[in-house]
Amino acid sequence: MRIEVLVDVKTTLGEGPLWDVEQQRFYWIDSFDGRVFRCTHDGREVRAWDVPGKIGSIAIRKDGNGAICSLENGFHTLDFKTGDVELIHDPEPGKDANRLNDGKVDKRGRFIAGSMDTQESGPNGALYRLDPDMSVHKIDDGIIVSNGPCWSPDGKIFYFADSWSGEIWAYDYDLDTGTVSNRRTFTKVDTSQGGAADGATVDSEGYVWSAGVYVAKLYRYAPDGTVDRVIDMPVKKVTSVNFGGPNLDILYVTSMAKPPLPRFPDDGVQRGSLFAIHDLGIKGIPEPRFGA
Repeated sequence: MRIEVLVDVKTTLGEGPLWDVEQQRFYWIDSFDGRVFRCTHDGREVRAWDVPGKIGSIAIRKDGNGAICSLENGFHTLDFKTGDVELIHDPEPGKDANRLNDGKVDKRGRFIAGSMDTQESGPNGALYRLDPDMSVHKIDDGIIVSNGPCWSPDGKIFYFADSWSGEIWAYDYDLDTGTVSNRRTFTKVDTSQGGAADGATVDSEGYVWSAGVYVAKLYRYAPDGTVDRVIDMPVKKVTSVNFGGPNLDILYVTSMAKPPLPRFPDDGVQRGSLFAIHDLGIKGIPEPRFGA
């Protein structure tokens, strides 16, 4: 196993890693500075787009010409050619302390993204589904910080974390309707050192990878929720993970240069970098496009 700094851009809050199989390009975001980044699998041809406000996640649109963005004030479209950003729908008007956060696309092309309380103080967030017809539907609520949405390889189990609950949850997921049911605890997260479950992905073997933010660790959980593997990272504030590269065998890891709230620890000089982990012997599964 080899860990390298792929792109040293010092993102204030790096998040949303996403490998697009069709373009063979890697995307990630700076949530606080409002930027979307793109590069090749080996960190070349870096390109960036500014968006008007904090951003939680993106999904590549079906035609590849743009993205769906979960911004602080709702779902938006981003045009890669012009850089134009347009509002689709704000599901939480009047909730000024909230913003949309982490999101992913299911096998039917729906974008699932949750909101969060920016002070991380109460269960004021919810989980939303943006359908290809641009309609928005609430599918769960009572969430403090929405993080780590991802699916089992067959798309029938949905994993999700409210970061400060100390758990990662599993739901039954209905691919025909895009609804969730039977929420249960998938695994208990070790929070004894001040860490929490952040962004996540699922590999081709059905194991869940989760970023242990503030504790410099990545966790691989078996389908039964037991810890299969722990990887120590060179920075504490790792935020999310996604497999990519030509063979889907590179694990990309985002990180933050500055914590959003003052109670969290300082970090080393590589903070905010985009990392790539090679030679794990494990592959990911392709991320669908929105509207696919």
